[in-house]
Amino acid sequence: MLLLGFYCTAISFAADIRSIEVEKSGERYLLVSRTHFDAPQKDVYNTLLDYDQLASISSAIKESHYLDPDKDGKPLIYTRISACVLFYCKTVEKVEQLEVDMPDFIATTAIPERSTVRYSRSEWSLAEKEGGGTDVTYNLEFEPTFWVPPIIGPIIIKRMLLKEGASAVQKIEAMAQRRAAERDITTAY
Repeated sequence: MLLLGFYCTAISFAADIRSIEVEKSGERYLLVSRTHFDAPQKDVYNTLLDYDQLASISSAIKESHYLDPDKDGKPLIYTRISACVLFYCKTVEKVEQLEVDMPDFIATTAIPERSTVRYSRSEWSLAEKEGGGTDVTYNLEFEPTFWVPPIIGPIIIKRMLLKEGASAVQKIEAMAQRRAAERDITTAY
């Protein structure tokens, strides 16, 4: 089992990534990140659920939107992610079933026959902090259908997260803060 962890703090930003860990176990990759947002939990939650605007958060996300619900009425989402690190580029498409438990849990599970992964499950857990803000723990477990260089796979994922992560959390923070301000304006009148 290979474990690559690093800790970084954003300087002079309202949101910061507290930690990111990437691990490879067999054919699966496991990712855990912890981030703090100064925005209210409700607004971070609604921002993360807004799949129609998710592509504006990260340049790696090329497309994302809601699909018609499945035959059981469960919500479905589509995402297409393209990323390059050094010489290695890949596009991942996923159709995922969405489950939510407002206001503190969001999970997606890929439907393998409609995706370019054998397995993918992501979970967002949100906790409102007593002094304000929101702590978010993100867990992702996935197994791609394509070949990933065995030794450098976790390094590629880590570099992509370093490149995209800091910018993405700042955009999530800004969107959540904007939602909070709009809500405050509407409730003031």
